[in-house]
Amino acid sequence: MAKDLRISYLLDFYGEMLTETQREAVDAYYNQDMSLSEIAADRDISRQGVRDAIKRAEQQLTEMEEGLGLCRRFEDMQKKLEAVCDCALDIQELNALHSGVEEIDLRVARILDLCKEIVERD
Repeated sequence: MAKDLRISYLLDFYGEMLTETQREAVDAYYNQDMSLSEIAADRDISRQGVRDAIKRAEQQLTEMEEGLGLCRRFEDMQKKLEAVCDCALDIQELNALHSGVEEIDLRVARILDLCKEIVERD
């Protein structure tokens, strides 16, 4: 069974919506890099049972992302936040080259601090 590492990312967003068995199996397989046999032995179920749980979970996670788009929106927001930070740094550089207005530097610093807070919260 080939690993789709995107599933590990989807698990972070939607894992709580899976059954405990599915969540644990997917976490063991993708995040802990355990084999199907190792997971089966660890949980005292068949290898096929583990495979089925993972396959169902993968399908559910994919369907949740298709319907809700939380990962897609999160990635989009991260890109836009990065663009805001880049613009703030550009403003800071232009300000230093042209007039060096202290108020502009203070506002840029505030924007960068807010961006940092947002990133650290996620």
